[in-house]
Amino acid sequence: MALLSADLRELFLPLVEGIHESPPWGAFLRNLAARMVARRACLVLTLANAAPDQEPLVIQVAAPRAVQDDPLDFRDLDALRLHPYGALRPGRVYALDEMLDYGDRAQLARQRAALAAMGIRYGRWLRISAGGAADAWLVLVREREDFSGSAVALLDGIAALMAAALRALAALIDQRLQTALATSALARLGAGQLAFDAGGRVMAADGLAEAVLPFVPEPGGRPGRRLNLRPDVAHRLEAVCAMLSGDPQAPSVVLRVDEGRATDLLLRRSDLVLAEPCARPAVIGTIRAPVREPARQAIRAIAALHGLSDNEAALAHAVSMGETLIEAGRRLSLSEETARNYSKRVYAKTGARGQADLVRLILTGLAPFV
Repeated sequence: MALLSADLRELFLPLVEGIHESPPWGAFLRNLAARMVARRACLVLTLANAAPDQEPLVIQVAAPRAVQDDPLDFRDLDALRLHPYGALRPGRVYALDEMLDYGDRAQLARQRAALAAMGIRYGRWLRISAGGAADAWLVLVREREDFSGSAVALLDGIAALMAAALRALAALIDQRLQTALATSALARLGAGQLAFDAGGRVMAADGLAEAVLPFVPEPGGRPGRRLNLRPDVAHRLEAVCAMLSGDPQAPSVVLRVDEGRATDLLLRRSDLVLAEPCARPAVIGTIRAPVREPARQAIRAIAALHGLSDNEAALAHAVSMGETLIEAGRRLSLSEETARNYSKRVYAKTGARGQADLVRLILTGLAPFV
């Protein structure tokens, strides 16, 4: 198939850029339907890791003449018991006649009647596979005349490109999940992170850092951002980033970036392992917000982890929050003697060697992540 400028502009670029859309490939699907003169089209996307009860993503488009039509209902099509979608050969374009059950006259009549009620007389089906990570089914339909040979050739020609785009989308979805896991864990600890280059320019920042720290655009219209700090603090940050990037043995540095809010930034030489190609940060900055986990959920987790009673777990959690044993006992309606007895049982069950060790055990355990 010859590569035309219209193909590049209307199909290939939207296919590449569409993996970043939400939902993906809306512009590509609209352009493809227009090029094939389809009345309606839908793209159904399923992920291998999706829960059994998770609905597939269905993207619908319609030609201007069909905006009042009901959208294609994938479930209604599936209920017709057409050619099993999972058995379609990936990358092959199927005509509607190939999807019908000619071995059962009664079933064939039901299928044709239902399709006619949906306004579907002609159609093309295409299964796209991402090597087991994801599957997609593309359906384009017409009502009055069949698709031309050139339209089918166009669809056949881009099938391999659609499969490559689906593999890229599946990999991107996996990376998004990994990022969300890491970000969620850090947020539960009240930790935010930034990546700096050797000159102190901010290369990336997570959500908590974005919320806590002020940013300004890189001066001179250059790409990137910097922290909006007092000039002396900004100069100190730049000097520390230069020092850490140039000395593999340099120790971490704590920099107070906001005196009024007592905001400190821990700066350390980056040890991130990134696949090429990549822009490697020189320095990682970490901030902490005074965040602690929900008490009720943490108490349940501590009880389950260490075999404690509810009151014992509540006492242990209160101590980890900075309360003294007596203060925690009073709040829990325990006498001083009872609180001390509970604490002895807590130490025995957890193996803690005292109050400080108990705090360490809780703060380095699973309770902060509930």
